[in-house]
Formats: sequence, C-alpha cells, structure tokens
Amino acid sequence: MTIAEAGQSWLIFWGHFHPMLVHLPIGMFFIAGILHFFSKQSADIQSVIVRILIWTSAFACNSAAMGWALGQSGEYDPNALQIHQWLGISTCVLSVGLTYVLRAGMNHRLTNSLFVLSLLCLTITGHYGGNLTHGSDYLSASLPGSARKILGMKEAEAERKEVTKIANLPEAIVYTQLVKPVLTQKCISCHNDQKQKGKLRLDSPDFILKGGEDGPILTAGKPLASELIKRLLLDPNDEHHMPPKGKTPLSEHEIALLHWWVQHGADFTKKVSQLPVDEKIKPVLASLANGEVSRESPVFEKTVDAADEADLARIRTHGLLANPISKDQNFIEINAINAPRVTSKELADLSKIQDQIVRLKLGNTAVGGDFMKDIAAMPLLILLDLNHTKIADQDLESLKNLAYLESLNLVGTPISDRGLAHLAKIKSLKRVYLWQTRVSEKGVAQLKKMRPDLAIQSGFKGQWPLEIDSAKLKLAE
Repeated sequence: MTIAEAGQSWLIFWGHFHPMLVHLPIGMFFIAGILHFFSKQSADIQSVIVRILIWTSAFACNSAAMGWALGQSGEYDPNALQIHQWLGISTCVLSVGLTYVLRAGMNHRLTNSLFVLSLLCLTITGHYGGNLTHGSDYLSASLPGSARKILGMKEAEAERKEVTKIANLPEAIVYTQLVKPVLTQKCISCHNDQKQKGKLRLDSPDFILKGGEDGPILTAGKPLASELIKRLLLDPNDEHHMPPKGKTPLSEHEIALLHWWVQHGADFTKKVSQLPVDEKIKPVLASLANGEVSRESPVFEKTVDAADEADLARIRTHGLLANPISKDQNFIEINAINAPRVTSKELADLSKIQDQIVRLKLGNTAVGGDFMKDIAAMPLLILLDLNHTKIADQDLESLKNLAYLESLNLVGTPISDRGLAHLAKIKSLKRVYLWQTRVSEKGVAQLKKMRPDLAIQSGFKGQWPLEIDSAKLKLAE
C-alpha cells in the first residue's frame, strides 16, 4: 500500500465517525435554545448558554470535517453530497456567529433570528444527511396514504411496490423478473444512484457488470469465484458478509436463485426456459410461480364490499402490502415481504378486512400458532403462504374449515408427518409445498394415499442453499 493509499484509508476511517459525532452538537444546540427561549434570562444563564454554544460550535466543526472525510469514500451521490456538505458548513458558520453575538451581548432580536435561522439550516442539513444514508423518501415512506393525498405527495414506494407475479414461468426473463426483485428488496438500499457502498451500484445491468472498487463482482459460469455470491455465503459474523449486520439477510431461496443465475452465465436477457433446471432449483422456481391462484375458484363468483381505506392505511403502517388483485373486484392480497418483523399483534388488524382477503403471504415473519385462528376466520382465503414461519403440526387443525383454500406453502416450517393428517381434512386444498420441513417420504406417501388429488411438492432433500465447501468461500487476500 502506497503512502497516498494509506492516507486515503485513514481519512475514510475517521470519516466513519461522522454519523456518531454529529448528534452531539445537535443535542447541545437544542439545550442552548431551550435555555435561551424558555428560561428566565440572567447573567448566569447567559454565561451557561454561551459556554454550551462554544462547545457546540467546536463539535459541529469537527463533525463537518469528519463528514468531508467520509465524502471522500465515493459512496454517495455527488450532487446530494455537495448540498449536504455546504449546508453543514453553513450550519457551523451560523453556530459560530451565534456564539459571538450572544457573548458580545448584542441585540436580542438578532440573537433570536440567528437561533431560528440556525435551527432551520440544521433541520435541512439533517434531512439531506438522512437522504444520503437512508434514501430520498426515508421521512415520508411510512406516511399513511390519506395524509399523502392531503399533502399532494406521490404514493409511497412501499405501497406501490408490486410483488412479482409470474403466470408463465418458462417465459419469464430470469434477471428482470427473478433476480432484479431480489436485488431491489435486499441490496439496492446501499448500492444505488445516491449511495454506493464500496463504489458499487446494483440498480442496472451496466453497473452490475462494472462492479465496485475491488473490480467485477460477477464471473459468468463461476458463482464461487463471483464476489456477489461469495459475500452472501460468508459467515454472518464476517465483516465482509452481505448484507451487513442489521440488514435483512437473503433467504436460502434467494441465494440459490442468484447462484443458479450466475452459474448459467449471468445473462440479462435469457428466459427461464433457456437455462438448465436441476433438482436444486426446481422448488425455488416453483415457489415463484405459486403466487397465482386459479381464476376458476368459486370465490371469484362472489361479490364483497370494498375494504375501508382507513383500515387498509392502518395495515400498511405495519409495512404490509395490501393490494387489490383486480380493478373490477374488491378482493385483497396481503403480503409481508417488506415486514419480516411483523407479529401476530400487528396482524390482528387484518380482522377488519378478513372478508376481502383471498391471498395471505406471511413468509419469513415471526408469525406463530397464535394467529392461526385469525387466519381460519378469513372465509374466502384461497392462497396461504407461511414459509419459514414457526407454524407447528397442531396449528394446522385450525385450517380444516377453510372452504376455498387451494394453495398452502409450508416450506421451511417445523411441520412433520403428524401435521399431514390435518392437511388431508382441507377438502378444497389442491397444492401444498413441504420442502425443508420435517416431513418424511413415508409421510408424503401416506398423504398421497389419503388425498390422491392433492399436488404435493416436497422438494430437493439435499443441503441448502448449496452443497459447497465453506472453506472455499473465504475472500481472497
């Protein structure tokens, strides 16, 4: 490493202290403001305020310097970074000026004006800082739809993000319809046009092929030589593991999908039918296709009242997607793909629209058996996805009276052979997905005997997501 490279590394190292240090002068400024506007003015109070502002100015300038150092990493959008940078410098200048004016005992009206101006500048600076770190809609992302309409704001990204529905899987473009949604959900927040961790963007094929500061991240045909895959498969405690701690990790299915795509060329235009499909990827692809429920279901011959918009807005505040499945009917699909931490407590709000729900997707959430009675009260439910939840054998008994349930996904749950007897009692059931469960081949055979009309997907029985030697996954020095 050259002296210049070492200096750059140290600069960025100190820059990473900016988010931690920046909150200290903000808190001190507010304390000074509260004392100035809401306490009886005296020489002692005035002296305390001045001392607080002196330290506020010192820490603000130090924080601004660290922010400048962090900006040298090249991980942020230059335009947004420049606005945040100059606003930060302006805040420092105003803080120093306010300290001087207050210490000199100048005009009280001037002091008040500087306090207000400093607060305004600090607020805007913080807003742009939040945009750089969390995305441009981080403040408004969870604002209810009704409030957004009043304020004339666009529909929230979380509300209009449609989960990919693949009606004709063989004709689906692998990157566009399978890979891109995974990257969007789990990776884009740190690798986009405004923020590029490791100087890497994943929001378009051109940037994916370009790679990051360490070079290309894909080696077509060689997933274990591709940085994208290697980092996903590292131990979660490894500092190079992606996504980093605190971010929602990719599921086994998602990792297997990316591995399969890279293994067969990492092509951005090929369809599913153009890539080899082995036993390991079959259940993954099947899970992507099972989102569609038959339009032949007698449910679609019924008429239901529209769900109350206030109830839908409340449900969306939990991070749940609540979308109509067609324009001419009032049936609703609930999807928890953006709410992995949702629990039965928040899901209790679904009871208000239980008559409209026909699809319920709660995969990879903390849902347990205590919510099964609520599910059983949804009279028109056709599709139920409980993959990778804590649903146990005895919990399935609650589903026996669902008159229209056709598709049930139990992938990755603790379900065993004892639970299969309950599935046999669901007369309307047409498809059940059981891979990565404790169900044995003997149990599957017994279920087929009880329900020969039932399509049972028990999946690949090998190690997931891939049978590989973990020693090969260490990053090259």
